[in-house]
Amino acid sequence: MRWRGAVVRLLWVSSIVLVAVLLLRYAVLEAGVFPSDCKPLLADGPEGLCLAKWALVQTFMQQRLGWASLILGVLAFVSRRRSVAWGGWLCGIAGLVLYSFDYAAVGAMLSLLVLARDGIQARRGEEQAGREPGDGLRVEGLR
Repeated sequence: MRWRGAVVRLLWVSSIVLVAVLLLRYAVLEAGVFPSDCKPLLADGPEGLCLAKWALVQTFMQQRLGWASLILGVLAFVSRRRSVAWGGWLCGIAGLVLYSFDYAAVGAMLSLLVLARDGIQARRGEEQAGREPGDGLRVEGLR
């Protein structure tokens, strides 16, 4: 039953991040909430919403979200660390929505493989609970 809780948590967290990023893209970026007359250079002194717009745009310029997801996904796949896999998966979701889909898709899938592999191993452990180590060997006890 532990693996079901992990799947439910994965679905909930993924759904929340997906909704947040979709709202950010469609209700903020594409709806024109940010001012359009921001100064192009950071040295010119962006203020308030212009600074927020600049910081947000920098996350998906040159596919930075995608690269972050890919790097975290490869690290998670090699090290089998769930925390790194969570980072790669969530960056991948954000990258898929925020224009960085090339690398984000690969990073998200590598991360999801690590998250799914741990769930399968937990489920196998539940199925084998209660068995003795030598049960499958068909060795009779010493008499």
